[in-house]
Amino acid sequence: MLAAPSAEELGQLKKAVAIMTPSEKQNAANLTDEQIQKIAGDAGIEPANFAIFINGYVLQCKRVS
Repeated sequence: MLAAPSAEELGQLKKAVAIMTPSEKQNAANLTDEQIQKIAGDAGIEPANFAIFINGYVLQCKRVS
């Protein structure tokens, strides 16, 4: 059910993060669904995978702080 991203998916996520603005990176918890879809679209990746990644990233950040 839950699994780590494949090598291909990881590459896609890296591509999406690379095109994010510094503001989007710093405020990932505040990204809207529309922003996530736009970033995923611009990167040419699956929006659902990117949304799951962003959610996991935000949860990790909240756990650490």
